[in-house]
Amino acid sequence: MRAALLVVPLAAAFLPVSFAADAPKAPAGFVALFNGKDLTGWKGHTTMAERARLAPEKLAELQATRSKTAAEHWKVVDGAIHCDGKGGVSLVTEKDYANFELLLDWKIEAKGDSGLYLRGQPQVQIWDSDLSSGANGVDKHTGSGGLWNTPYPAGTDTKDAAATLKAGQKVGKIPLKKADRPVGEWNTFHITMVGDKVTVKLNNELVVDRAALPNYWDKGKALPAAGPVELQFHGDPLWFKNIYLKQLPN
Repeated sequence: MRAALLVVPLAAAFLPVSFAADAPKAPAGFVALFNGKDLTGWKGHTTMAERARLAPEKLAELQATRSKTAAEHWKVVDGAIHCDGKGGVSLVTEKDYANFELLLDWKIEAKGDSGLYLRGQPQVQIWDSDLSSGANGVDKHTGSGGLWNTPYPAGTDTKDAAATLKAGQKVGKIPLKKADRPVGEWNTFHITMVGDKVTVKLNNELVVDRAALPNYWDKGKALPAAGPVELQFHGDPLWFKNIYLKQLPN
């Protein structure tokens, strides 16, 4: 059992560059994870592995360092969370969540790459799959929303592009269709997570259908019962807004 961590308050550190006129209104049944004005409720990331491994005082030190770095590179600009693509630190919710529905808008630049961690696990992929240097296999041109870190099923013949694509779609690694809007435009995720199963809709199109998200930090083990939502740093500028979550029964 871990002792409670000292969470460094970041609302003052994450000073907004400009303010939205009004705080966003959550859809019925949802709560806003981002108030549209500052980064209250968010902090710099620590991984689930670090949370499990480090002594409380060491974890608190690391948390403070990461949050300080995050404050320098994640800002609120015109009602959206903006990462400048520097600093090496992702942004996570201060609270952990178990089963939920998540609504979120995101935007990237050409060649951009990012993702969403669910329960602290990578990841629902966000990228320019046409131009990103990471999209260099069968996942090129396939779009965002796939569970990128999910392995291909055992026995997949990765030399057979068609078979690999089909196998990747079966386990949610590769989206069922490309539903991204043009780079530079806003996209909307509707993500549902129940147990280890994840469903992803991108711009109202089903791209992942109840696929299992593996435990990245403790391979072969069950997912943790709860964990944070993480906006991934990947070295590219990106934007997020309209972030709402509805908790579902366990």
